[in-house]
Amino acid sequence: MKKNRMNKLLPFILVILIAFACGERKQPLRGETPFQKELNAKFKDATVSPLTDKDRKAFKGLDFFKFDSTYIVKAHLKQTPDTDWFNMQTTTSRVSKERVFGVLSFKLLGNVYQLNVYQGADTMLEAGYEDYLFLPFLDETNGKESYGGGRYIDLRIPEGDSLVIDFNKAYNPYCAYNPSYSCPIVPRENYLKIRVEAGVKAFKEH
Repeated sequence: MKKNRMNKLLPFILVILIAFACGERKQPLRGETPFQKELNAKFKDATVSPLTDKDRKAFKGLDFFKFDSTYIVKAHLKQTPDTDWFNMQTTTSRVSKERVFGVLSFKLLGNVYQLNVYQGADTMLEAGYEDYLFLPFLDETNGKESYGGGRYIDLRIPEGDSLVIDFNKAYNPYCAYNPSYSCPIVPRENYLKIRVEAGVKAFKEH
């Protein structure tokens, strides 16, 4: 009787052991905020990740500056409706047709700064991105803790003349992970003479 009972229990025990073993091997992705966790999950997903196969297989999570609410600022948006479209240079021969949608003014760490925010001619035609704004910037951490080519922030056209910039959501262009991507080069006028210790850090290849 005992032998028959053990034979019946064996399949269940094996399932539990296999599940436990898989759980042990599967390490949770790093991230202390929803943005960080979502970005890490995206980079681990083979269908959308910009990483090379080699880097993705060894990927455990991006490196981030520690979240700091100091780097969440309210900015005034001065729209520039008469600006011309221009070809923004990229890391390849491709150009991105953009225009300066407006100028963002904000106070950060005791000083006032300005950044141009851009609108892409092709992007605004995509479903779900009609109100998308592109904020690329350079700062004093580039080439040290953060990617040398600068970082990007995604924004949306606000209803009024103000919006929130969260530098904790600053991310690297895809070419920082894989040279096969074509990434817009941050215009020099969007250089912040300050250390922005927030957002994604430089990527270390495996």
